[in-house]
Amino acid sequence: MQQEINISISPKEAADEKAIKNSIANQLNLRTDFYFEIIKRSIDARSKNIKVNLRILVSDKPIPKPEIFIPKYTSVKNKKHIVIVGCGPAGLFAALTLIEKGIKPVIYERGKNVRERRHDLAVINKKGIVNPESNYCFGEGGAGTYSDGKLYTRSDKRGNVKKVLETFVRFGADKNILIDAHPHIGTNKLPKIISTMRDTILNAGGEIYFNSKLT
Repeated sequence: MQQEINISISPKEAADEKAIKNSIANQLNLRTDFYFEIIKRSIDARSKNIKVNLRILVSDKPIPKPEIFIPKYTSVKNKKHIVIVGCGPAGLFAALTLIEKGIKPVIYERGKNVRERRHDLAVINKKGIVNPESNYCFGEGGAGTYSDGKLYTRSDKRGNVKKVLETFVRFGADKNILIDAHPHIGTNKLPKIISTMRDTILNAGGEIYFNSKLT
């Protein structure tokens, strides 16, 4: 027996595996000798009585852990190269995809690396002075790196969103982004993930040039 069900419980219950299992058992009229896995989670905060909505896979047999996408990043140092303009999300994922295909990525980014951007952002916040080449919009990681860290898209029919999320997990993001309806890496965690992506690209033989505006 294997089926998917929806349950709506309190945040406190959602944090308690035993409470989740009891809710499943009550809904399906089962004993507790079954297995389950949360496949989607969302929060309904439209009223004071906040609820957590869970989409759950229930089975009478152990459920295999889903395999996370683990690509092979072999050396492309001496391979043919493709130039990428911009080291934002599209640029980083394009570079990783090229390496998977055996092609060397060469990235040109007008702004600074993710760590050096912090100084320019501090100047914006404290003095109101904007560096036109390094700010909230330009620099490694792109516009969202120091603003929110949210992962939201309506383009699930035009690309492999699951692969993107699994790639973030591989580089250090919390596995919860794989099941959350509105996944959020966390602004404090995203810069480290971005720098790890950069290191992977460089270690595979790719090249990244910061402070390099193309005209």
